Amino acid sequence: MQQLTDRVAAITGGASGIGRATALRLAREGCHIALIDINEARMKTAASEVEALGVRTSQHIADVSDPERMRALPAEVVGEHGAVHILINNAGTSVIKKFEEHTLEDFQWQVGINFWGVVHGCMFFLPELQKADEAHIVNISSMFGFVGVPGQSSYCSTKFAVRGFTESLWAELRETPVGVTSIHPGGIATDIAETVRVTGEAARERLQQTTDRYGHPPEDVAEGIYNGITKQKLRVIVGREAYVLEWLKRLLPVRTHYWFAHRMDPGAPSTAP
Repeated sequence: MQQLTDRVAAITGGASGIGRATALRLAREGCHIALIDINEARMKTAASEVEALGVRTSQHIADVSDPERMRALPAEVVGEHGAVHILINNAGTSVIKKFEEHTLEDFQWQVGINFWGVVHGCMFFLPELQKADEAHIVNISSMFGFVGVPGQSSYCSTKFAVRGFTESLWAELRETPVGVTSIHPGGIATDIAETVRVTGEAARERLQQTTDRYGHPPEDVAEGIYNGITKQKLRVIVGREAYVLEWLKRLLPVRTHYWFAHRMDPGAPSTAP
């Protein structure tokens, strides 16, 4: 997209983290914002910050895993803003457990938000996006959309799925005014530890400490999203570790996987056959 001023962006998971940072980044370009989240209190705070930049802001409470709620959402956004030009499917969460510790409901919850949320957003917003002279879809994957790691089988499943879905959608829409981008961040300092499902609270605390210490600021991802939209990129990778992992996976796919598995699970074999 060449012009963001007076465009309208709908952002799921817009109340905090990457979603909030992206809303503020696009608002600075004069883009009006429709925030979508399940946390009403945080969404109100984020909306105040966005409105302070002089753009129209609307708030929409929605569970992205609920197809009927998502089906109704585009009409609400258009009713508030008159149109929608950008969709950012950002809402997500994580389960950090060994597969044998997962429940079926853990998998259903994870897939419902991280994958079905993306599908719902694209399916129901696309007809409105296609009415615009130019539009863009951004789907948030992960560096774990490149490699499967121990303890995150459900998370990796969804992020691989988002990557594949986005690439297929890009191929179908490449000759239309609707651009498509997948974002692959490395470690990001967000509050995902509040909602992540783990085995024991000690694991949650370790995750938050690691994220706070080593994670990139959400603003880095917001800048990547901005570049993806304005430069019509199919894929945007955020963070040095994500770049390194993606290249190693290309060059040495099996050995990289063994090495990474060992680093994240010391009990795993460290050498490839």
